[in-house]
Amino acid sequence: MSKRLLPVLIIAVGIAGFLLLKMTRPEPAEVSATERSWRVQVQVVEPGFHTPVLPLYGEVLAPEQLTVTATLAGRIGERPVTEGQRVNEGDLLVALDDADIRPELAQAEAQVADLQAQLRSEQVRYRNDQLALASEQAILDNARRQLERTRSLLSRNLASREALEAATDASARAELTVNTRQRAIDEHPARLQSLEAKLAQAEANLDSTRRDAARARMTAPFDGIVTSIQVARGDQVSRNEPLLSLYPVEGLELRARVPEMFRAELLDALERGEPLMASSASDEHWFRLARFAGTSDPSGTEAILELEGEPKGLRPGALMPVTLERAARANSVAIPFSALYGADSIYLLSSDGRMERAKIERIGEARGNNGERWLLVSGEALVSGARLITTHLPNAVTGLKVDAADSGASEQ
Repeated sequence: MSKRLLPVLIIAVGIAGFLLLKMTRPEPAEVSATERSWRVQVQVVEPGFHTPVLPLYGEVLAPEQLTVTATLAGRIGERPVTEGQRVNEGDLLVALDDADIRPELAQAEAQVADLQAQLRSEQVRYRNDQLALASEQAILDNARRQLERTRSLLSRNLASREALEAATDASARAELTVNTRQRAIDEHPARLQSLEAKLAQAEANLDSTRRDAARARMTAPFDGIVTSIQVARGDQVSRNEPLLSLYPVEGLELRARVPEMFRAELLDALERGEPLMASSASDEHWFRLARFAGTSDPSGTEAILELEGEPKGLRPGALMPVTLERAARANSVAIPFSALYGADSIYLLSSDGRMERAKIERIGEARGNNGERWLLVSGEALVSGARLITTHLPNAVTGLKVDAADSGASEQ
């Protein structure tokens, strides 16, 4: 009988223990739902004057670069300079051999001397023709009188027909001689003018040859740097063949293409006389915007920036990124790029700790004190004291609750 009651007793004890544990268990704490917040960085907005900058990438050029060419054909006698050498005004760059110059000069001088002699000969000839004309005119008069006498004698049968023919021939020859001499005298002005024109041409050629001979020793017209040397001593060159190039130490320019959207603004600043400066990445070189190129294309217009100060190793042909400072803008704020949403939106922190979307106008880039790039914007919502959220949240939306991690962050 006791064996049958034992299982029932065990089950009863178990049920009693379960009920006891259930009655003595602690009450669970009441759970209440809480809204999640996101921790963000905040910048206090202080609108003011800021200078927007425009990154450009351009090529260094030497607009006054000079190409030295051979003024005469000949051999190179001297070339004391080397590639990249800095020379002073008046230093010898290259010279042709004198042995090739002297014959050219002597030939030009000989042409002038020959034409001067022809002019003197023409004057002597003219004077002789005038004297000879008077004598030949007297001979013609005598021949005509003789012809008349012969005709008179022939009419009285006192002279033969052969004598008349001889007198006629003598008169014709005398007249022909006078006409030939007169034609020579009449042609004197034309011959004189032709010789004078040839003499003037020869004298001009002589002046040109003397000038080219003087330029055969080519010296530096300014302080500069030698480049593009194409000949060596002893080379045979022809007239107008390029020999070397020289560009001035001062006067280098940077040509960079400016997007069309900025061109009108920069032109207005130039017309107002505002100095627009651009600096290289390390601030080693500074350029001043001088003007724009005369032509443009859909990608933009080339801006011409003149180097200010020493070139410090800058060479034509170098590609250089620069940062152009545009005209300063009032009521603008420099913000980090992380604060921008889309193309024209930001978020401000409201008084109850929530995000509020606001529209802004992008002005351009700005440069911080440490060289960091910032975005320059303006907008009605960017009032003094407003708190800008600079942490970029992928789930940003108006009304999202956030906590400011650094509400004292300052703008640039």
